[in-house]
This record gives sequence, C-alpha cells and structure tokens, in this order.
Amino acid sequence: MDSNPGGPPPLQLDTAVPQVTPSAVGTMQGVACAMCQRAIADEYFDVNGQSVCDSCRAQLAQMAKTPRGWGLFARAGIFGLGAAIAGAILYYAVIEITNFEIGIVAIAIGYMVGWAVRKGTGGRGGRRFQVLALVLTYWAVGLAYTPITFKQLAEADKKQEVEAQSTASAPAPNSGESPAEPVNIPVVVAFLVGFSLALPVLIVFGSLPGGLISGAIIAFGMQQAWRMTGVPALVISGPYRIAAASPQSAV
Repeated sequence: MDSNPGGPPPLQLDTAVPQVTPSAVGTMQGVACAMCQRAIADEYFDVNGQSVCDSCRAQLAQMAKTPRGWGLFARAGIFGLGAAIAGAILYYAVIEITNFEIGIVAIAIGYMVGWAVRKGTGGRGGRRFQVLALVLTYWAVGLAYTPITFKQLAEADKKQEVEAQSTASAPAPNSGESPAEPVNIPVVVAFLVGFSLALPVLIVFGSLPGGLISGAIIAFGMQQAWRMTGVPALVISGPYRIAAASPQSAV
C-alpha cells in the first residue's frame, strides 16, 4: 500500500540534487515545500538540497528512524518472503535453461527482495530490515539450487543402482515392499529450509576455486538488498528565514 496515497510525490532523499542554495532561497519569494508543495511564508529547512516546511521536515526526520514495531517487521518479512520465492524460481529457471549462473539474476533477486521489504515498511529502512533482506536474498539463492541438487543426487543414485545390478551375480530376493511411513510435513519443511540455507556454502566450498565465482554472485545480490533497505541519508539544516519582498522602483 502506498505510503502517500493521492498526495504529492514524496521527496527523493537518495537522489535529491540541490537546485538553489539556502542563502539564495532566503532572498526569493514564493518558496514552496518540495514535499507538500505548499507555499512557505516565513522560514524553511534545507533537506538534502531541497527546501521543505517545518511540518514536512519533522515527517522526514521521523521516516529516517528505524521503526521498532514487530507488526511492521512481520509485514516486511511477508513481502520479502514472497519476493525471495519468486526470485528463486527465476534463478532456477535461468540456470535450467542456460546451464549457467548469471550474476545479474542474483542482483535482480537482491533488488526484488530489497524493494519488497522496503514496500512492506512503507518506504522506511534500518538495520533490522537490512539483515532481513540479506538473509532472504541468501536463502532465495539456496532455494534455487535445491531442486537442482536433488536432481543431481537422484541421477547419481540411479547410476549407482544400475552399476550395482550389472555387477551382481544374482538378483537379490524380493522380500516384499515395506509399508510406507506417514510423512511428517513440519519435519520435511524444516529439513528443506535448513538444507537450502546450507546449500550456498556447500556449493561455494565444494567447488573451489570455481566456487568463488558463485560466492561473488551471491555477495552481489546480498549487497543490493542491503543497500536498498538502509535508512535514508538525511542532511537537515536550518531554519532559514525568507526575506521580505523588496519594493519595486517606480518606472
């Protein structure tokens, strides 16, 4: 849900470019707040090179603080989890189709997770959300490798079984199939989550020195997610007074 529905576009804190200096604005008339677009009559604040009113300055300063509520953190986690699963599906599809690990896809996963977590917080950030996005991005890469690893293990078992049958002098007696045991779904889910979390490390260290490339790809994606969920950098100065209009000379 948009944090500013129906209102003016929010101030772009990360890409704001100073257009006028505070001293120059102080001698101008008709100064408008860069955030709410209302006219500023007496004094203004400079936020990342943009002139804002006192009310919007307070809102921006509050937005720069990391929210502490668990409700917002859970919402960000749900948003990020959905993006991580979607990113894992994308990464798996690319590896299966191209048979290559494409680094830009891992960066795309970091972007997807970072954007989703940021969306879940209403545009706010902080260290706890950075850690959340970092873990989800890492897990998404491991989740993408999970079906590929199971497929490779199944093929290896099948090959060993064929080799064992070909070297056996006589077929083993069939004593009948054992009854199937019920599947414990929570245990299976916990195993899959733990396996997918360990898989990136196993892949990197199990295929050295080529695994260093995989490690760098994962690191790039995690760096992207970390950068997108940080607290916006604010440089606030002021207040600055707006000078009174000078009388125009008669023609």
